Amino acid sequence: MESVPDGVASKCQACDEILFVRELERNLQVCPKCGHHHRLRVAERLAITLDEGSFVEMDGDLVSGDPIGFPGYSEKLTAARSATGLNEAIVTGRGVIDGMPLIIGVADFAFMGGSMGSVFGEKIARAFERAAEEVLPIVIFSASGGARMQEGLVALMQMAKTSAAAKRAALAGVPFISVLTDPTTGGVLASYASLGDVILAEPGAVVGFAGRRVGRQELGGHLPPNFQTSEFQAEHGFIDRVVHRKDMRIVLSCLLRFFGSEPIGEDDEIRERANGR
Repeated sequence: MESVPDGVASKCQACDEILFVRELERNLQVCPKCGHHHRLRVAERLAITLDEGSFVEMDGDLVSGDPIGFPGYSEKLTAARSATGLNEAIVTGRGVIDGMPLIIGVADFAFMGGSMGSVFGEKIARAFERAAEEVLPIVIFSASGGARMQEGLVALMQMAKTSAAAKRAALAGVPFISVLTDPTTGGVLASYASLGDVILAEPGAVVGFAGRRVGRQELGGHLPPNFQTSEFQAEHGFIDRVVHRKDMRIVLSCLLRFFGSEPIGEDDEIRERANGR
């Protein structure tokens, strides 16, 4: 019996069902059998969220250094860049949803677990600053294991830095929509990701500060089956709405309109190009 060629079939990470890769791609990387939302790469997320061809990256040339000389960190960064094609675990830029301009950030868990280091925090802070300067709404898709331990206190300081930037944007009247995807944990959840005017999450995403093992230790070993999932957090009021991936774009569009965004016209586009945006 001939073996199945590579790249034709894939196994669902949740139900172990064998799926055709093309079928999974057509279904936005959501298992058609059990509904499990597989993790997306940055390019995939941008493609299904923004109007075609509207994304313009910001600060893509920023790269992490090795602020505390952590052993092997430089090599890990090099490997992550080679494996993902990204310079950092977060990509930020300008984009458009249904004609409405916004600032957007998308984290990629494939880059060192989406960990937040100095450059990650800097890019988030700059995104909030530009949103405030241009009075544009900001949407950030988070996916992270937390602060990047290889940068020590420098990484932990990004929690305060990004939270302060989010506050300044809020004072400027900028709407912030935070979207939590699998997983959003640690320092990212404990900082800017929890500060959205609206907090959305994908189904089944792990959302919590620490893991289930720590939770068992603190609560005597008895945890609900859905503990630290997006559904659990929605039940307890931390998340405003759990949104299926196929509905995320339309929900974001409705929220942008609710916050006062309007589609840009042809004249506006010409002015933006003239201003270099």
